Amino acid sequence: MAVAPRVDPGVPVWSLGPYTGPRRRAVIVAKERGRRDLAEPLGLAWAVAIARLRRWSELPEGPVIVAPAPTRARAARARGGDPVTRAARAAATHDRRLHVRPILNVAGGVRDSVGLSAADRQRNLAGRVRVRADGLPRTIPVLVVDDVLTTGTTARESVRALRRAGFDPLGVLVTAHA
Repeated sequence: MAVAPRVDPGVPVWSLGPYTGPRRRAVIVAKERGRRDLAEPLGLAWAVAIARLRRWSELPEGPVIVAPAPTRARAARARGGDPVTRAARAAATHDRRLHVRPILNVAGGVRDSVGLSAADRQRNLAGRVRVRADGLPRTIPVLVVDDVLTTGTTARESVRALRRAGFDPLGVLVTAHA
């Protein structure tokens, strides 16, 4: 289940599998075609993976903040919302110890990463992931979730931002990896 991204985020990265076949189709239609009905099966898959990671002692048995990876506000509006956050909320319905908090966001000027090289993705996001977590306790560990891990840049910048804000990021869980 663990994968090695090109850019090391400094925490374990777990993937449900490669970005092919049904996983790829599910991510694309959830993201680009607004298929909100896929949030439940994708969330259930994450919940099952999280249960397995807890059994393997990779994640703690107690509460975990689930932080969806940041998305550009304009992209989320165009998609009718954020499919990653929807799937995370669906996962939390299967495990009441998961607390979904969309605390990660990107600063202005960040471009869509589709078509960017690994180096361009790094330059695009470097230092531009922010945490908005007023009043949220820093004592609860955080799991970052995303749909696809391509280079690991978003994962790394999310983990860096969480650490700067005083959180303890445990790892990154994705639906698929490229």
